[in-house]
Amino acid sequence: MRGVGRATSAVTVINALPTGVGCALGIDLGAEVTVTLDAAAPGVPSELRIAADQRTPLVESAFRLAAERFLPETGIVGDLRIRSEIPVARGLKSSSAVASATVRAVAEALGARTSLEEVARLSARAGRASGVSATGAFDDALAGLRPGFVLTDNRTGSLLRTESPGADWEAAILVPPARHRPSPEWARAFAAEAARGTAAVEAARSGRWWEALARNTEIVERVMGYSYENLRAELLRVGALAAGVSGLGPALAAIAPSGQIPAVLEVLAHQAGERLRVRVNGSVATSEGRSP
Repeated sequence: MRGVGRATSAVTVINALPTGVGCALGIDLGAEVTVTLDAAAPGVPSELRIAADQRTPLVESAFRLAAERFLPETGIVGDLRIRSEIPVARGLKSSSAVASATVRAVAEALGARTSLEEVARLSARAGRASGVSATGAFDDALAGLRPGFVLTDNRTGSLLRTESPGADWEAAILVPPARHRPSPEWARAFAAEAARGTAAVEAARSGRWWEALARNTEIVERVMGYSYENLRAELLRVGALAAGVSGLGPALAAIAPSGQIPAVLEVLAHQAGERLRVRVNGSVATSEGRSP
């Protein structure tokens, strides 16, 4: 039995750490998981076979949860392979994408029918169980599976609001070389920002996505110690609709109509790190590929 699962990266509109409510917007950087399954011997628990450099507690947890959900009475042996173009530990949702793709691959291999929301919930459970995410990042997982803005309550695994993206939106992303530590290590610091986080959530509930993103970015920069304020202002000046820290950073994402992306990338060219140009999920813009 063979299955292939796919999910994408996303950029943050609201980090869920302050309030438990998060919001994200999917972008076209992908993760793909291929799995081949066989039945385990009677009484033998499920087993995952995977290359050592791809084996992580997150992948193991996602595989186990999917196996328990879609084939609860029989153990399975799975050979799994991951392909991902998402930078790791930079705030671009690589963990959520890989976990979701793993769940989808197992479901397809077993011929199980499931919904995008169920996949995202299992991905979130894997994130919490493996210690990768304090909230489970249900918003990030769901944004990597469907187009547009996704506002969720990560405490209950419920979808609060969605909205389609602009028809020609793209994302220009600065990916500095530094990496962030897992979100559980920052949970207490972000909990102290609950009042400001609530203001960001209320903006998103009303569809004021860019206001929500700006409010969230101010919180993340203060807690994480980033100094992007002047850079964000310059990105807005040259045509970005919004610019903010994604996840815990250090990645900085600017959303703009495709015609403005070259000017946005030119501003980012003066910063240390890799620059990416990618389509926003659900838009019809034609990307010219990632910028060196």
